[in-house]
Amino acid sequence: MKELYKNIGIIGAMEIEIKTIRSKMENKQSSVAGGMEFVSGTLNGTPVVTAVCGIGKVCAAMCAQAMILKYNPSLIINTGVGGTLTDELSVCDIAVADSVCQHDFDLSPVGEVPGMVPAVNTVKIPCDERAVEILTACAKEFEGVRVKTGTIASGDQFIASDETRRRITGTFGAISCEMEGASIGQVCRLNNIPFAIVRAISDSADGKAEMTYTEFLPLAADNAAKMIEYIVTKY
Repeated sequence: MKELYKNIGIIGAMEIEIKTIRSKMENKQSSVAGGMEFVSGTLNGTPVVTAVCGIGKVCAAMCAQAMILKYNPSLIINTGVGGTLTDELSVCDIAVADSVCQHDFDLSPVGEVPGMVPAVNTVKIPCDERAVEILTACAKEFEGVRVKTGTIASGDQFIASDETRRRITGTFGAISCEMEGASIGQVCRLNNIPFAIVRAISDSADGKAEMTYTEFLPLAADNAAKMIEYIVTKY
């Protein structure tokens, strides 16, 4: 990471997804842009800047754009928790995105395929290939944690029904769902900034999602944070 990416931006939707990383940072400095606090410093010798963007695509997009304009990171990693959309991942396992899409972006009534975003002229936005390789390799070293790489789908809703789950997997072939990654990906794509998305699974994105989310959020968030710290240390 140190050789490939000189300054890494790390964005999480919630404080619980970022606090472990910030606790390990040195030489911390804080500033505010776009109404959001950015804490910069070093993590195991690597310059990083972190932000808690808030939940949802608009907050995430605002945060990514402000971070790019103020800090010009060479890579942005969006970390946090998400629901699983595959039987191959359960709570506290890791999903690494090789692409992201917006499952609630739908212009099909006017002739576009579901998920097509005209601003980037694609449904699925590819993540940075080298960062995906590093994240996947890192996650596989975590004992007792399963890892899968694939599309992560974002939308402004907490997925908690089998019907919606089936729609997203059937339309996009996604392995995980959450509420920020694809909007960060879109902003990075438009600014030519490499990006990566990683999610520790916190819930099953079905009728039991609320229960599993509440129970496993702290553990899943800790897994995601430890993974970011690990890759910055090792690579």
